[in-house]
Amino acid sequence: MRAEAQQIAGIVIFLLTYAVVAVGRLPGFRLDRPAAAFFGAAAMVGFGVLSPAQAYHAIDMDTIALLLGMMIVVASLTRSGAFRLIVAWAVTRARHPLLLLVAIVLASGVLSAFMVNDTICLVMTPLVLDLVERLRRPPVPYLLAIAMAANIGSVTTITGNPHNMIIGSLSHISYGRFAAALAPVAAVGLVLVVVLIAIVWKGEFFSTVRIVAETPRTHASGPLVRLSAFVMLAMVAGFFAGAPPAAVAIVGGAVLLVISRTKPEKFYAGIDGVLLLMFASLFVVVAGVEHVVLTPGLIDAVAGLHLERTWLLTIVTAVLSNIVSNVPAVLVLHPFISRLNDSAHAWLIVAMASTLAGNLTLLGSVANLIVAQQARARGVHISLWAYALVGVPLTLLTLAVGIVLL
Repeated sequence: MRAEAQQIAGIVIFLLTYAVVAVGRLPGFRLDRPAAAFFGAAAMVGFGVLSPAQAYHAIDMDTIALLLGMMIVVASLTRSGAFRLIVAWAVTRARHPLLLLVAIVLASGVLSAFMVNDTICLVMTPLVLDLVERLRRPPVPYLLAIAMAANIGSVTTITGNPHNMIIGSLSHISYGRFAAALAPVAAVGLVLVVVLIAIVWKGEFFSTVRIVAETPRTHASGPLVRLSAFVMLAMVAGFFAGAPPAAVAIVGGAVLLVISRTKPEKFYAGIDGVLLLMFASLFVVVAGVEHVVLTPGLIDAVAGLHLERTWLLTIVTAVLSNIVSNVPAVLVLHPFISRLNDSAHAWLIVAMASTLAGNLTLLGSVANLIVAQQARARGVHISLWAYALVGVPLTLLTLAVGIVLL
């Protein structure tokens, strides 16, 4: 295929793929985001935009390995009942609605700082729903606290969410430097979650009501809880010690598979192969368009925008993340960020903005959707308006905090 035809094919494939990723589904076809990404990657090879060897090389295996290892460890912690024990201990010691809100925000935010935020939402939502139902409290503000705190808490580290894992692999920023730069942003953000939810639902949180919550029954396997917690703590220590995160995660997952005395099939159930497929495919799609479109002229034109300016890169990242989602946004920005003089600082800005942008709308992140879907299954409806009352000001304020602190 001639160079001009390859260029056209690469651009068309990229635009079609990202259009489906943005919308979520292709009308008239049973094609969702992962399928669209996989089709786009295959089309890049099929139309000769990339050779098979180039496509294989485009996949960042550090990201895939890190995500796979963390999935296994989180699956072990989930199956052991460790998350349920932590959350139950935290929320049942609150004796006032405002203290309960603080406990939920802290539990969701801190756990999401080190483990994938989507998983924390999966674990916490049914537990909190059971609790507020027994206490006869309005469920929506507490559910919003789970989702929003999980998004904000996950900005703290490379292992907090999938797009941070990609940024960590692409930027080679150390785990410690990443956390040192973004932990203050997360801390202020969690405070803002409590403040804004309390203001919007002031009748609930500024009352004289006292609550008494009994510790819910939680089924936990003591030996697996201790083993999983030990492995996770050892991994965090390895991360901060400067060991390659992908190697630490994959070794931690392998150790649990071998010594946990649990059937491997139970761990496999926690591995999201579809997500791994989508990530690998998007790497190929972006590499394809980069191969045929990223000319010196385009690079110079983008350089003229001065993306190194914190406020501008924050806005670009936040807008792009709400159009095509945060993972595709990070991959699209990669070829331009990598060419900046201080690319490491720029990557920290992208991590901050792409994560915090997820709180703008109910559809802004997978964590939000997980909470909303689980709530709907229990008869609780979270409206777009109810979410926006907190989500919009929270996003604007946290992005402003991020700009100032970075």
